[in-house]
Amino acid sequence: MAVTYPKGMQMVLPEQSLPSKLIWDPEALLSDDQYFELCAANPSIRFERTAQGEIVIVPPAGFESDYRCARVVSQLTDWAERHGRGKVSGPTVEFFLPTGAALSPDAAWTSNERIRSVSKEQLKRFPHLCPEFVVEVLSPSDRLNAAKNKMAEWMRGGAELAWLIDGDHRTVYIYSSGSTQPEIKRGLKTLAGEGPVAGFVLDLKPIWAGI
Repeated sequence: MAVTYPKGMQMVLPEQSLPSKLIWDPEALLSDDQYFELCAANPSIRFERTAQGEIVIVPPAGFESDYRCARVVSQLTDWAERHGRGKVSGPTVEFFLPTGAALSPDAAWTSNERIRSVSKEQLKRFPHLCPEFVVEVLSPSDRLNAAKNKMAEWMRGGAELAWLIDGDHRTVYIYSSGSTQPEIKRGLKTLAGEGPVAGFVLDLKPIWAGI
């Protein structure tokens, strides 16, 4: 795999299992603008950044995982459009969190108030804000511990509610503000939102069913 730098340089990575981390010199970490340029120069590669400045190459989701994500996004979008208090985003946007991390959610809801806190120019790139509500759907390449660490990063960054959905095991890990450990729910047919997305109810049956 070759990673292209904005100035045209390339770094060839050895073939290995993903996700992979690119460790930068701590004295020369990429700025937010440089990181965005790196992502823009490599549109076929999905990057995320840890709070420590490590660049993570994230593998693509499989068909079933993408289907499950799409079902979450569609249901959340339908609810958000009816209520009009915020906007929904999918997995192709990233958010610069106050922790220094740059993360992409499978689905997220951000209030109009938070959206108005950043400029139009930022909204065309990776905005410096954290959605109030985040959903991540496990894919076959995801490691559960790594996914849990990502959820904890979302919460540290300012999310108020986050769901980690494991479709194969019909399990949801629920992260809430003020809680140190997620609440674990198994075998639910529906999952009701609270806090910023009170009134949203996710139908889990098609997500459990998969393809």
